[in-house]
Amino acid sequence: MKNKIILLIIGVLLTSGAVYGYTNFTKDQAANTEYRTVKAERGSLSSHVTANGTVNPVINVLVGSQVSGMIQKLYADYNTPVKQGQLIAQIDPANFQAQVSQALAKVQNAKASILTSEAGIASARSNVEAAKANVSKAKVSVDDTRRSLDRSLELFRRNLISASEKDTSQTAYDSALAQLEAAQAQQKASESQLESSRAGVIAAQATLKQAEAELELAQVNLDHTRITAPVNGVVVSRNVDVGQTVAASLQAPTLFNIAQDLTEMQVEANISEADIGKVAKGQDTSFTVDAYPQAIFRGKVTEIRNSPITVSNVVTYVVVIRVKNPELKLRPGMTANVSILIAQRDNALKIPNAALRFRPEFIKKEAVDQKKSSAAGYKVWVPGQQKIPVPVEITAGISDGTYTEIISGNLKDGQEIIVEVVGNNSKNGGNSSRSSLPSLPGPR
Repeated sequence: MKNKIILLIIGVLLTSGAVYGYTNFTKDQAANTEYRTVKAERGSLSSHVTANGTVNPVINVLVGSQVSGMIQKLYADYNTPVKQGQLIAQIDPANFQAQVSQALAKVQNAKASILTSEAGIASARSNVEAAKANVSKAKVSVDDTRRSLDRSLELFRRNLISASEKDTSQTAYDSALAQLEAAQAQQKASESQLESSRAGVIAAQATLKQAEAELELAQVNLDHTRITAPVNGVVVSRNVDVGQTVAASLQAPTLFNIAQDLTEMQVEANISEADIGKVAKGQDTSFTVDAYPQAIFRGKVTEIRNSPITVSNVVTYVVVIRVKNPELKLRPGMTANVSILIAQRDNALKIPNAALRFRPEFIKKEAVDQKKSSAAGYKVWVPGQQKIPVPVEITAGISDGTYTEIISGNLKDGQEIIVEVVGNNSKNGGNSSRSSLPSLPGPR
């Protein structure tokens, strides 16, 4: 048992000695290593989000046809300036003119039917008045013959007249009653005819309205054979030729593409979901196009669309950037390499990103600690006694990809910072400046 304890103590002593010796060796090695240093400095620093996009007109109008037919003539071509209402194409109007003529004939027939029906009303009204007069006359005749019959019956009862004279009075009365009934029947028939004539007028008026609606539709279709520019602008593309037939049965075919104003354009940039949270309306942007690689165009973010675009499981959002185009250099469809300014610092304390990537080889644990640091917390290394690197805790801010802002930490303007190893007199000296940089934080 005692032997085991003695062996354990000896092992601990040997291990401690080895560690101590290795540490002294590595520190001696670090003292013999040459480092390249730079100074922390103050200056302007900006952070950007980059993306690709497409240049488009601000207002782009697709001109279509609402009727089917053959293109008879074209009055506009590529790059033609047009005014609102200007004729730019003509569809063969022959069929539509025939439809207008047919509808016009129906309208005229309907109007004639109304006139005929109105004349029938006048005639029926006259017949009704005549029938009423006949009824009144028949009533008077009935009253007269009734009185005559009553007198004849009284005289016959007194044996003052003969039976034949009494029968004559009775016959006259019966005839007057029959004439009254006939006159009343004729009055009813005339009144029915009058109502029928009035209904005929209403039907003729409805037919006229329908014919007028058909005429209006035919006229609208005829007008649609004239394709006019809906806005002031420039024809960007033409999709038809003379003699070509367009079919508007399912949807309006596109004949022209008109850009309203090419002196002001917009770039629709696809921003990744990782960066979209950094983008806001009003941010300044700059971009280049392949046609003018030396020219830098500037604009502002005017819209951030909420609808996502997913391609191959990559989600992006469209950000619209408005830009002036007075020289008309920018053309629809150009690819833009966009840089959006998301943060800017003036007089910021900054260091090269290489300083964040550097860590000494002789301290392995520091590498682990560096990887476990927070999103904005880092260690940089400064020359200490005997040139041995000494860590300094810092908090990083925005980065432009080359320099990073220092928000807080024991680092001063002008202080030397180690960025890489440039030489080592020791055989085992190492340079770990190529180790990967932890993800830099976004703007604060």
